[in-house]
Amino acid sequence: MLSTLQNPRLSLLHHHHHRFPLKGHRHLHITPSARASHPLPQPTATQSPPSTSPPPSSTILSIRHSLLSRRQTAVQLAESYLARIQQTEPHIRSFLHISNSVIKEAEELDRKIERNEELGPLAGVFVGVKDNICTANMPSTGGSKVLEGYRPPFDATAVRRVKECGGIIVGKTNLDEFGMGSTTEGSAFQVTANPWDVSRVPGGSSGGSAAAVSAGQCVVSLGSDTGGSVRQPASFCGVVGIKPTYGRVSRYGLMAYASSLDAIGCFGSSVVDTGILLHAISGHDQLDATTSKREVPDFTSQCTSASFFESKPLKGLRVGVIRETLDDGVDGAIKSSIYEAAAHLEELGCNVTEVSLPSFSLGLPAYYILALSESSSNLSRYDGIRYGNQIGADELNSLYGDSRAKGFGSEVKLRILMGTYALSAGYYDAYYKRAQQVRTLIQRSFKDALDKNDILISPAAPSTAYSIGMTYCLLLLVRRKNDPLAMSMSTLLGCLHWCCHVELLKGDPMASPVGLQIIGAAFDEAKLLKVGHIFEQTLQGH
Repeated sequence: MLSTLQNPRLSLLHHHHHRFPLKGHRHLHITPSARASHPLPQPTATQSPPSTSPPPSSTILSIRHSLLSRRQTAVQLAESYLARIQQTEPHIRSFLHISNSVIKEAEELDRKIERNEELGPLAGVFVGVKDNICTANMPSTGGSKVLEGYRPPFDATAVRRVKECGGIIVGKTNLDEFGMGSTTEGSAFQVTANPWDVSRVPGGSSGGSAAAVSAGQCVVSLGSDTGGSVRQPASFCGVVGIKPTYGRVSRYGLMAYASSLDAIGCFGSSVVDTGILLHAISGHDQLDATTSKREVPDFTSQCTSASFFESKPLKGLRVGVIRETLDDGVDGAIKSSIYEAAAHLEELGCNVTEVSLPSFSLGLPAYYILALSESSSNLSRYDGIRYGNQIGADELNSLYGDSRAKGFGSEVKLRILMGTYALSAGYYDAYYKRAQQVRTLIQRSFKDALDKNDILISPAAPSTAYSIGMTYCLLLLVRRKNDPLAMSMSTLLGCLHWCCHVELLKGDPMASPVGLQIIGAAFDEAKLLKVGHIFEQTLQGH
């Protein structure tokens, strides 16, 4: 039976104003409704919605219509996105590598259109890929010096499916080393900034992927989520993020961190775009035995235009607000936004009640014991012999030690040491075994809550984005107080479910995005996307 800890999660955002100042430009505002008026070249500026009235705010569907109607060519779109990257990348630093074949692939797509060949659902869509997801003929470093210069001879299954659907890979996005972090400051190569405020972090570990979508450098992007690494950066950067049910998307080609928790997720500027990307990469894969053989539904089939909504489009939906996620330690502004979201759901016809998960507080320590133990095992392969860059030495032990010491960053080393300790003979039962037992208790509490409710909601993160450099200063204070888990509160919700989070700005155009997490039952992505889409569209202008 699938663990409810691995249930699908959708991150849904609604926001007003980007605050990323560019020299010679007013600001960078990447909400779909504002793109046409932005001073930078806009990929969809000349596009109009198809006559079939597609769901609003779908850049993917607008691009498709623009290409098929010959209003724009794929090359023009490619040049527009590359121009945006050139102008914004010095400030944001989302990408570790930009593909040199974007124009070539766009030219081939234009030729297919001229020949009236059938186009895939992602035709002409520019996709960023987190750098711990393997891509053929492009660097895949995992954000680590130990893999600097590595170019895999194969594509990850998710990447291959994106390409088969016509998507164009723009480049590889920055991340915390091997996905271990929540700020993207843990990258061995550069620090990514938040497009809303370049003095703040974009979240992590998929901060590069979230920032790239937020800054309009690509249409959608792929990230990975082990303990909140899609949902938290989506919240910080004001975009939509989905962490699907474990087994919905193949992990083949994803660099392993914690294999029982890792999942490839999606970012987009709207629920519809994110759902289209998720549908493209989902499904059983013979190369990953943990993928489900369940049929993949059309996730966006029920995402219609707001003009077709009933007065109470979510009438009868049972919504549970998780009490423990709004206790002490959560910013007051976050609580207010979540209560506003709950009130809006009631206006849409939902029956909103408060639910309690008594085992919730046990989730974070259990997550860290399990994740660090698995990472200790998974990262043992990077020894300079089997995998990873090698540091020359006179003897084998020194070669191993020097290669790992110089290849790994401090956060990765810390997690490996803690994981190895938890798995050691004298402590296995006290730590790892007990954490597995706690995991079962948490699964049961979520199952009980979801038996009584259709969805659960909570904050996507306990605070808005914090300042670059602040994390490590606080981390020192935390360790002095003997509370090493305090700085990890930003991923508290990440280890527990699949979610949809919505950005709510309460009238202050200078406010940072606030994320709402919507949690559903296993393989119930379609329901979450429907709820998220209705929430997103009815909140326009909030």
